[in-house]
Amino acid sequence: MIGQGFETASVRMERMLLLTFQAPAGDVDRVMEAVVKIVPLAMGNYDSNAYQTGDGIERYRPLEGAAAGAETELRKRPGVVEISFELPDDRHVAAQVVEAIFQSHSYQEPVIRLQEILASRSKGLDDSANPNRWWNTTGDWKKADSAEPGAEPS
Repeated sequence: MIGQGFETASVRMERMLLLTFQAPAGDVDRVMEAVVKIVPLAMGNYDSNAYQTGDGIERYRPLEGAAAGAETELRKRPGVVEISFELPDDRHVAAQVVEAIFQSHSYQEPVIRLQEILASRSKGLDDSANPNRWWNTTGDWKKADSAEPGAEPS
């Protein structure tokens, strides 16, 4: 398709890996701590970059050999989220991260997916006057949060 990537005036589209996993919401911090010990998940001037969906319902039925033992009824587990983040296009790094997720996850068979993608990286140009940036609109939600306890982000 578009192979090795491309550039626009402001952005480089680079070959990366997109890793996605599902986990109970309570597992996420522990798993992500294991991941960032291996790779910082950096994007420009930010690290620990990942996306977490809202709670969903995981559906499954344990079969013979499952740690829970075989069951006849379908299980429906609420509070399961999906986490995604980008990794360098490096097999060794990806293998370390997959193993870290597996070891720190609470499931016998964690759902882990890995895809080749093109991901955007800013060229870091001066866009301080861009009227669409948060600092030129209502400001950072962090400022609103710290200004008044319980304040809603703008």
